[in-house]
Amino acid sequence: MNGKLIIVSAPSGSGKSTIVQYLMQEHPEFRLKFSISATSRPPRGTEQDGVEYFFLTPREFRKKIEQGEFLEYDEVYQDRFYGTLKSQVEHQLEEGQNVVFDVDVKGGCHIKQFYGDRALSIFIQPPSVDELRRRLEHRATDDAEQIERRLAKAEEEMTYAARFDKILVNDNLERAKAEAVSLLQEFLEQ
Repeated sequence: MNGKLIIVSAPSGSGKSTIVQYLMQEHPEFRLKFSISATSRPPRGTEQDGVEYFFLTPREFRKKIEQGEFLEYDEVYQDRFYGTLKSQVEHQLEEGQNVVFDVDVKGGCHIKQFYGDRALSIFIQPPSVDELRRRLEHRATDDAEQIERRLAKAEEEMTYAARFDKILVNDNLERAKAEAVSLLQEFLEQ
């Protein structure tokens, strides 16, 4: 039985990673596996090709772009690409895995457009920009300038929310987790 696709996108600080990790760790019945992305950056530490990422040279990455091998990709910095290979996703689906994408909003829209009803796209929305600011400041991982950049990007990303199948407002983490479980149960049982 082929798997399905779950696309999760959100502005930084919305709780996306927390909710995705919860679903993967606490609900093995969903058979969720992350999509393994490709990147043109070199491996860090003990990272292995085909495990954390598929490591490609910038030239190899560009060739795959030209050949239409990516569902979505982004050049984050010059020659620093990240993307999702169609062949990898197809392999995981054929293995019966339900593939999870933790991607930016534009990437999420591309994947949804490609797979249609086989994919459930979820946008995790913070309750407000003020709450998002509070969360980012509380994290204490970014300086004030970086926080302002993240907030400006978040405001732009929130304009994409209506393009997703479901909008999950994370104003209460436990309620958001429960709602995510309910959304996945319904989608995976179809």
